[in-house]
This record gives sequence, C-alpha cells and structure tokens, in this order.
Amino acid sequence: MLYWLLVPLREYFFFFNVFRYITVRTALGGITALVLMFIFTPLFISLLKKHQVGQEIRPEGPASHLNKKGTPSMGGVLIIGATVLSTLLWGNLGNIYVWLAIGSMLFFGAIGFSDDFLKFRYRRSLGLTARQKLILQSLVAAVLALTLVLIGLKGKFSLNLSFPFVKEWTPYLGWFYLPWILFILVGSSNAVNLADGLDGLAIGLTLIASAALTALTYVSGHAVWSQYLNIIRVPLAAELTVFAGALTGACLGFLWFNCHPAEIFMGDVGALSLGGTLGLIAILIKQEFLLFAVAGVFILEALSVLLQVGYFKLSGGRRIFRMAPLHHHFELAGWPEEKVVIRFWIIGIIFALFSLTTLKLR
Repeated sequence: MLYWLLVPLREYFFFFNVFRYITVRTALGGITALVLMFIFTPLFISLLKKHQVGQEIRPEGPASHLNKKGTPSMGGVLIIGATVLSTLLWGNLGNIYVWLAIGSMLFFGAIGFSDDFLKFRYRRSLGLTARQKLILQSLVAAVLALTLVLIGLKGKFSLNLSFPFVKEWTPYLGWFYLPWILFILVGSSNAVNLADGLDGLAIGLTLIASAALTALTYVSGHAVWSQYLNIIRVPLAAELTVFAGALTGACLGFLWFNCHPAEIFMGDVGALSLGGTLGLIAILIKQEFLLFAVAGVFILEALSVLLQVGYFKLSGGRRIFRMAPLHHHFELAGWPEEKVVIRFWIIGIIFALFSLTTLKLR
C-alpha cells in the first residue's frame, strides 16, 4: 500500500524515488516485521496466559519436556500477521507472486490453527489426526499447484524444471508439474512441523532458510545477476524479495521470545505455514531442488522419521534412532537442548551457504 502511495510522490520530491528499489523495501519490510513482533508478542503472550492457552506435551516424548506443559502456543499467528502486514505495506500488490505467497501462508496457517485449536479445546496433545492433516495439506497444495499451472500456461510462470549444476537441460513439464508442486508443498510443510520440537530450533532454521531465499529471489528477479549466474530469470520474483525479507524479520523477532527457555511456541499454525511458504517460494523462483539444500536440516529431520517408522515396521519393533525426529535422538544421547539447537543451526547455515555457492557452479 505504501508502495503505491509513496512512489508517485517522486514527481514532487526526488527522495521518494528510493521506494522504487526492491532492496530498500525489502529492508523496510524486514524491519517492520521485526518491530511488529517486538511490540505484539509480549501482549499476545499475556493474552494466551490469561485464557490458559498452553502447549500440551506428548507423553511419548522426552521426559525433560514435561516441564514445558502450559507454555503459551500458537505464536505462528504473530509470524503470519507480521509477515503479511509488512508485505502489504511495502510490497507491490499488483504482483501475483506476492499474493500467491500470502495465500500459501494463510491457507497452510489455517490448517495449523485448526490443529492447535483442537488441542486447546480438548486439552490434549493431538489435534487433527495425521490423516486429516495430510488431506487438508494436499487440498491446499492442489489449489496452489493448479493456480501455478494455469498462470504458467498464460506465460506468467515457467513450467520448465531447473536442475542445479546443469545449464541447458530444463525439461518442460506442463500439467505434469502438478504432482511435483504437491510433493514440494506438502513435504516442506510437514518437514518444518517435524523439526518444531526444541526451543528455537524450527524458527532458527526457518530464519536461515528464509534469509537464503531472500537472496535467491533477488538474483532470480534481477536481469544482470540471473544472466551472470546463468539461472532462469523470473521477473515477477523480484517483488517476492520483499515478502521473503518480511518473513526473515518476523522469524528473527519471534526467535527473541522462542529461544531457550521459550516464552511462547509457534504451534502448528506457525510450522505448517512456514514450511508451505518456503516450499512455494522455491517453486516460484524455479529453485525447487536447491530447497533440499536450503532446508537441509528440515529434510534430515523428516527422513529420520520416515526411516524410523519404516524400519520399525519391517524389523518387528527395532529402531535406528533412540527417538525420532532426529533432534530427540541427540537429546537422549545426552546433549543438552541448547547444544542440539545451536549445532543444528550451524549445520543449517552450512547447508544455506552451500545452496548459494551452487548458483555459480553450473
């Protein structure tokens, strides 16, 4: 909104010309989201405590987590609100990619909110069943996938698949892009949700991933940089940088309150929305395969669950890890919670840096 209000004023005051630049509005979007988190999170925590909206702990989880019962949850509402509001203020709302990112965050967030509300309503650790959650995620992903294919057929989204380290081969998928988009969106949404088990872990990793995606959206939408790096140029993705910057600012602000010992948890409303949004951004900028590197720790967390469940069933009750997801394995191995979180952040940073270096290795 401010983009449309301030940019025309450059006709009268040259200073307002600065608001045309993506980099300036990205920085302002991130700062705005950060400030909003600092202002409203303490108020939201007080409100949740007043109404006794707290986290229910799974009895099968580590015993050390039982003292976290009652910690205010559903903080993802704040992350969504700060990101969306900052984007509405500083983004160009005539850009369809911006609306797709906002829609993804809101729709996946609605699924998570339903799950969190049921947990609070019935005072239990289970909200929606895994089946119900997967069906709803698939429906949202299907709507987004269909939208992308339809705008792709109109030339506003590339239906070619891009591979890291490969310059020339970008096969056209057409309607076959649908299942690929479904896989990315549902997978990324669940991966972040599985990693949300320790204070600051999921939001810190999301902060790292969103910062990397902010850089990737910028170079993907920039004519000179995309040509220099020999990646598919996505002109509409340039404006998506503002959204990614706002998301980064919101994650940074939430981490202030979510670091150990956490004053508030993001809940499924945060985890599902953040995962789905990261996946959609990667799809829009044609860097789906780089998402596996950008979100490498999330992938490892999801794989640990798949391997544990699969091996448990095939072996008649034996386990690969002490407990899955992977962060619980290291907890039970004797690592303090803070050490697990910091070390996973370090690995996440390494993954993110690797993803950025691959841009020139083509």
